[in-house]
Amino acid sequence: MTRLTRAVRGLVTALAAVLAVTAASATARAEPEPRAPKDFVALRTVDPTIVQEMRYFTPHDFVGRRIDGYEQPICILTRPAAEALHKAQRALLRKGYTLKVYDCYRPQRAVNHFVRWAEDLDDQAMKGEFYPNVDKTRLFEDGYIAKKSGHSRGSTMDLTIVRLPARPTRPYHPGEPLVPCFAPKSERFPDNSVDMGTGFDCFDTLAHTLDPRVQGEQRANRLLLKTTMEGAGFVNLAEEWWHYTYKPEPYPDTYFDFPVSCRSLGNGD
Repeated sequence: MTRLTRAVRGLVTALAAVLAVTAASATARAEPEPRAPKDFVALRTVDPTIVQEMRYFTPHDFVGRRIDGYEQPICILTRPAAEALHKAQRALLRKGYTLKVYDCYRPQRAVNHFVRWAEDLDDQAMKGEFYPNVDKTRLFEDGYIAKKSGHSRGSTMDLTIVRLPARPTRPYHPGEPLVPCFAPKSERFPDNSVDMGTGFDCFDTLAHTLDPRVQGEQRANRLLLKTTMEGAGFVNLAEEWWHYTYKPEPYPDTYFDFPVSCRSLGNGD
């Protein structure tokens, strides 16, 4: 074999390898996104009266930016959870209130985003509001961040109560001064919610649903949410007044990763 022939053959082999890698990359890019099982629905199709303020689609969260996997600001849930939430909403509407959801189904890629953020100890941009009294090195140990979330199973939501008529909450502007999430309601970031004693996603023991330091109107509001949700078949997470899971869960052991998007729903909602 001549030197030229060997050179040409080597060039052809190298080109073939490049083409193979390119083709593999194109195939990977073309891989379709996972989709939701058919019994997942957009909450608005079951109850359009429930207010939706999907925080992780916005920069107003403890990370300070939109979270991976939130492609649209919509609440997605398993149908049994959505129908139970509709039952709770009917009970509150009769009393002059409405539910407001902050988060519903959460893809695993969003949970992974939380984990990466928690491991980056230099990123503490939102500490002043969401975890003023917690050292970021303790977020895993104290249970504020975990590598799996019940939200990814589709029957858990974070929510609050708003007195009717519901007035919109103004948008958060990145870089604006931060106020601790446990400050008096008149001082912390405005929310059209009733006063629950802390804001949503407050990494503090004051956010424990039955913390004895929370009394008066704040405690009454937490108990109104708790009794209403329990009456519709939900169970509260004791460490977070806003966190509820429908029982029995249709997918108690499955953690989904389809994006929060209408396109993820097989029924086209």
